Amino acid sequence: MVHYPNGRKHAPVVEKNQKKQVEFGKRGMSFEESINESNAYYLTRGMAVLHKKPTPIQIVKVDYPHRSRAKITEAYFRHASTTDYNGVYKGLYLDFEAKETKNKSSFPFSNFHIHQIQHMEQVIKQNGIAFVLLYFSTLNRIFYLPSLPLIQAFYEKERKSIPLSFVEENGFEIQEGIAPRIPFLQIIDRLIEEKEHGN
Repeated sequence: MVHYPNGRKHAPVVEKNQKKQVEFGKRGMSFEESINESNAYYLTRGMAVLHKKPTPIQIVKVDYPHRSRAKITEAYFRHASTTDYNGVYKGLYLDFEAKETKNKSSFPFSNFHIHQIQHMEQVIKQNGIAFVLLYFSTLNRIFYLPSLPLIQAFYEKERKSIPLSFVEENGFEIQEGIAPRIPFLQIIDRLIEEKEHGN
């Protein structure tokens, strides 16, 4: 707290109509932004090359309400997108999806599309590492879930969602940090080490 010469404490000015910012870990950042920032941290330190994939869209119509401002009014997806992120870490191909839910007890499968599941299957067949970063926003809990148990659960027709207990049992909880905010490469290091030691 800043104290001024007159001995009074400084009170920050709060605008009445100021919109409340979406919070991630009480730091005013969305889950996706936190992943992007983590990827940037890894990239600038030469640890990994991980990027968000661009969404493949075809622009159909653009309006120009002002000479210097263009507004896309019609567009469509060129083809079904795969997962959100991919890249390379220690010579290994990484491919992962980021998903968020407000649900406290389970993660709905409606958040996943069949082409995303099939894509992760293809990555595994090529010895790549596929996974999902799950964020239970109401609980403020982040998990690294390997794609294999997710894929198996997805194909069980009676399932509409994966319970939190399933995620806890088959995944790894990630504690939010500062640099990087979401240190998911620590989980991959652990899995690599376990594989090398035959666990």
